[in-house]
Amino acid sequence: MSDRPHILVVDDDARLRTLLTRYLGENGYFVTTAADAAEARAQLQSLAFDLMVLDVMMPGENGLSLTRWLRRSRRVPVLLLTAMNETEDRIAGLEAGADDYLPKPFEPRELLLRVGNILRRAPRDGAGPAAPGEALALGAFRFDAGKGELRRDGAAVNLTTAEAMLLAALAREPGIILSREELSARLGGDVNPRTIDVQVTRLRRKLEDDPRQPRYLQTVRGQGYVLWTD
Repeated sequence: MSDRPHILVVDDDARLRTLLTRYLGENGYFVTTAADAAEARAQLQSLAFDLMVLDVMMPGENGLSLTRWLRRSRRVPVLLLTAMNETEDRIAGLEAGADDYLPKPFEPRELLLRVGNILRRAPRDGAGPAAPGEALALGAFRFDAGKGELRRDGAAVNLTTAEAMLLAALAREPGIILSREELSARLGGDVNPRTIDVQVTRLRRKLEDDPRQPRYLQTVRGQGYVLWTD
């Protein structure tokens, strides 16, 4: 069972929890459920998860608030389920730290594809995709692309899985301009280019002294993004 990715499904709809438990279980995943954010927090205290599938609209604490709380201390990937399909609503989820979003109602096969794509990008048990070379120097920061770890003066900086994967994609070719489409393809192919912009903004808040005038993660107008190292 330990070889099966462990997913925490958080949704106040008991019927949907039951359906997702059965469907994901039939497709090779081990599933734990929670009816609300409070129950999810309790599960997180005692269990480790490879992915959270999290409803946005829940009574009490909503999914966006729970995602922000997660991002302060954990790197577990988050797939948001949302009945709100406006662009700004989706961006709000990404800005909160979600790795992907899926509007309700959805096809179970699409959920399965998105879950698989997130897990392929995400390191398990702290491991990441192999990458040659030493950690890149970015001022006071050091980034290990192989582990997806960013440190400032030796102290770990918390990155979401999506942020770590994006930074790793840029770090593999420092000084090379990569378009949003190229970055999207490297992150799994189903990542909307607008999502790249949101993740870049989040990374700059963690990496740059002045995110409005970035030193390391720069925009090249009309072309894409480039990472400059020391």
